[in-house]
Amino acid sequence: MPNTQQLQDLTTQVRRDILRMVHKVNSGHPGGSLGCTEFFVALYQNIMDRKDTFEMDGIGEDLFFLSNGHISPVFYSVLARSGYFPVDELNTFRLINSRLQGHPTTHEGLPGVRVASGSLGQGFSVALGAAETKKLNKDSHLVYSLHGDGELQEGQNWEGIMYAAANKVDNIISTIDLNGQQIDGATDDVLPMGSLKAKFEAFGWTVVTIENGNDIEAILKGMAEAKSLTGKEKPVCVLLKTVMGNGVDFMMHTHAWHGKAPNDEQLAIGLAQNAETLGDY
Repeated sequence: MPNTQQLQDLTTQVRRDILRMVHKVNSGHPGGSLGCTEFFVALYQNIMDRKDTFEMDGIGEDLFFLSNGHISPVFYSVLARSGYFPVDELNTFRLINSRLQGHPTTHEGLPGVRVASGSLGQGFSVALGAAETKKLNKDSHLVYSLHGDGELQEGQNWEGIMYAAANKVDNIISTIDLNGQQIDGATDDVLPMGSLKAKFEAFGWTVVTIENGNDIEAILKGMAEAKSLTGKEKPVCVLLKTVMGNGVDFMMHTHAWHGKAPNDEQLAIGLAQNAETLGDY
């Protein structure tokens, strides 16, 4: 199992991947991808119990579902660097006929992707279906999901959140990327949601808060706590407090880089702030 330094080295390399992928096609979503890099690296390299080869049925392993599919650059990078497909395929991001479309899809059979995502608000429904399937199959493995905080403005989320508690779906850990930003500005300016902790608890969930969602050790500790709370007849929510654009100073703390690609000069600056660790594709 990788140590903390190895996880940090991979995080740095994934940041480079994100910047280069989005820059190459002048399209994509770097802000949220950079903010969730530590989470994805920790999830795939340390937290999830996953098989070495990808099997769509997901039997006998933990599953992950990405609801906020626009942060596909970080998803693709971590999948590739976790052995699901060749790293050099990252060169095809968002190109015609590529398996690596702007939002994850399933029709091309990209290993690691279990559901097409990007229509915000649907991830809870899919993840809950998978979690209940595991219960029916007497599979003790867990289901993980990731959702944006702005995404929670979609009503379908709350139907799923209510359903999960009512049906005691206690083999799911749903993480909210709590960066306070969305495409049109700060979430508090677009549509304030108040205390998500209070809301989830009121809906019958157990809530774990990770105050520094850009710290590997904090993530490992918080997710271990979340895992220890499964199997107690309540679904588990993790509030992951991240910084949008983390690791690239001019992208941080602003919605401006939600869906904007860096130019040549900005790419060079971003890469200089994240020195190559494992080798670019």
